[in-house]
Amino acid sequence: MSTISSIKIRPEGRPFIAIFIAITFILFTVTQWLGFIGLILIVWCAYFFRDPDRVTPIEKGLIISPADGVIQTVTDTPPPPELDMGDAPMYRISIFMNVFDCHVNRSPIDGKIVKNSYRPGKFVNASLDKASEGNERRSLVIKTENDIEIAFVQIAGLIARRIICWKGEGQSLRTGERYGMIRFGSRVDVYLPKKSQILVIPGQRTTGGETPIAKLGSRQKNRKGEWR
Repeated sequence: MSTISSIKIRPEGRPFIAIFIAITFILFTVTQWLGFIGLILIVWCAYFFRDPDRVTPIEKGLIISPADGVIQTVTDTPPPPELDMGDAPMYRISIFMNVFDCHVNRSPIDGKIVKNSYRPGKFVNASLDKASEGNERRSLVIKTENDIEIAFVQIAGLIARRIICWKGEGQSLRTGERYGMIRFGSRVDVYLPKKSQILVIPGQRTTGGETPIAKLGSRQKNRKGEWR
């Protein structure tokens, strides 16, 4: 993993940064102000592919946000059919990432990957609810030490056209461990059993690998909040 000005950059970003550098060089030969625009794009590209370390809370049953972004919705809905988790409704927490958020995704809990499924699809705006059903997606099902299954789904968006997953079936993940990324704006859905306490509300910002979003097996009521 390379570093630019003490910022960790994912290797997947190097080709894009190199392209922006080449384009910027050409723009400077045309006119200076176009070259400065190119410099801004280089900085943005490096910032987009950043991969900062995070301090992950460790607590049994605690679900940590897999992504930086904004809680889009918290709903009850069946999981994607390709995951073979049945038709019973589960909690779905949807986290939308814009082009300025860190796009490295992290495991929300310790466990073993029992399902890794890719489904091609459309590229509509990831902030829309229908994106969970129609867009291209990569889904993982993880089983905890207590045999509880949860799913987390990387969803491509209007600009995002590349879902990357570094883990496969049979591999184990630790809470907060990096497992993939999505390029240029996207969304991650987390599916949880109904016997869970939701700790976030729509509109709340999350930090991947740090923000608790739910607690498995809790009998406490879901948290509520309001804009102030």
